[in-house]
Amino acid sequence: MASILYRGLQIRPWSIYPSSLVTKKVGIFFWSPKSLHTQNVTTRDKRKAPGKVRCQNQDKGLDNILKDYEPVIGIETHVQLSTFTKAFCGCAYNYGSLPNTNICPVCMGLPGALPVLNSKVIECAVKLGVALNCELALNSKFDRKQYFYPDLPKGYQISQFDIPIASNGFVDLDLPLEFGGGHRRFGITRVHMEEDAGKLMHSDGASHSQVDLNRAGVPLLEIVSEPDMRTGIEAAEYGAEIQRLVRYLGVSNGNMQEGSLRCDVNISIRPIGQAEFGTKVEIKNLNSFSSMSRAIDYEIIRQAQLCSQGLGHQIVQETRLWEEGSQKTVTMRKKEGLSDYRYFPEPDLPEVILNNNYVEGIRDSLPELPEMKRRRYEDMGLGMQDVLFLANDVTGADVKLAANWIMGDIAAYMKNEKVSINEIKLTPNELAELIDSIKSGTISGKIGKEITDLAEIEKMIDNVLAANPKQVEQYRGGKTKLQGFFAGQVMKESKGKANPGILNKILLEKLNAET
Repeated sequence: MASILYRGLQIRPWSIYPSSLVTKKVGIFFWSPKSLHTQNVTTRDKRKAPGKVRCQNQDKGLDNILKDYEPVIGIETHVQLSTFTKAFCGCAYNYGSLPNTNICPVCMGLPGALPVLNSKVIECAVKLGVALNCELALNSKFDRKQYFYPDLPKGYQISQFDIPIASNGFVDLDLPLEFGGGHRRFGITRVHMEEDAGKLMHSDGASHSQVDLNRAGVPLLEIVSEPDMRTGIEAAEYGAEIQRLVRYLGVSNGNMQEGSLRCDVNISIRPIGQAEFGTKVEIKNLNSFSSMSRAIDYEIIRQAQLCSQGLGHQIVQETRLWEEGSQKTVTMRKKEGLSDYRYFPEPDLPEVILNNNYVEGIRDSLPELPEMKRRRYEDMGLGMQDVLFLANDVTGADVKLAANWIMGDIAAYMKNEKVSINEIKLTPNELAELIDSIKSGTISGKIGKEITDLAEIEKMIDNVLAANPKQVEQYRGGKTKLQGFFAGQVMKESKGKANPGILNKILLEKLNAET
């Protein structure tokens, strides 16, 4: 195998690696594809596929074509976990670090380096599995997924094959009103643990590509959905719900621009009423949910037009890239089947064995999840647009607490002062900050009810100074300790609710003002 793999590659005496595969230069590994035979087709390939197809929404008869076919969409989502170290070694991963600065013999796949599982990865996997309503495998294992690529230094990826840690789940979501609204439930086939590969950096016009192994070994959870989606909007909302979920759980930041959440979409079409699926096409390079929606819509139209023209055989199982500039998908490479990966159990890692107490402990520690929060807000009588807006914010103020404040203390204040909600000085953002401070324990609920209205505190200070002219004269004569007396009188008038910091600031300004 080795003689075939490295045939034609130059070996330098000082390195055990083929120089054209991983020559190190200024902290970056270089790979030249000239010596490797590949079926990949890049976006610069000028060859045109037979049967030119126009995929414009404006084409006449397009609606009639689409009515004859049903799209079938499934999504594979890779979630990068927010652990302090990588999946199988002690290296940290910091997005944006200089290339090849967070690596070790395990990351690089050096001979004799053995992996050690990060227990935090299991915890994150169980959290997500429970949140996705999955069945958990109390006994699971890791497997080797064999394939060769320059950013995969070991020549295989540690993943899970036939016994994923979670399977047979579902996720519920609500579509935005602008897209028709409605509740949807999409099935989850499986959730499994694996490690990430490195990253190739391509330079235009260069004879080589650069390899950064900082990301190699970073823990991932792959979520595979059932093919339950039928439109680009449904797929985009599914992806957004997964992003919300991992952020609520705290297992990932879910930032697509950093690669912390990556979605690969599988699309096929079939005639209406047909049970058998059509030929599946995978789309990559989707860096936003809006791009996902547009790419899916384009691919549905492309496939439908081919089928309607009797060219359905030209739809082949392949991976295509979404080009944002041209707003179309282009061929990247032929899709590999499962048999190409030659899975077998990972011999260097033990089985992953869970017990019910561990699982239940994690289940009990979960926060309120997006779907639960949406239903609670809905039960409170909020409209769906408000429900979706509020549930989308992980860190937003608790709606129940906000409602209690508005209907309680704020309503009482408005009644006593005979003012409307628009006339009080407390802004919505200030109320949200106040509630967050109370929830986090930074301040107590009693302190939260302090009077912070500058005009109201100033009015009380003026009353106290007017009622005590002799003490004011003594203070201005040098007895500055009387400040405590005035502050005490204001607190008495406010029944202990005036904010001390604001009170003393205004009080000093008035006492020291020139008369």
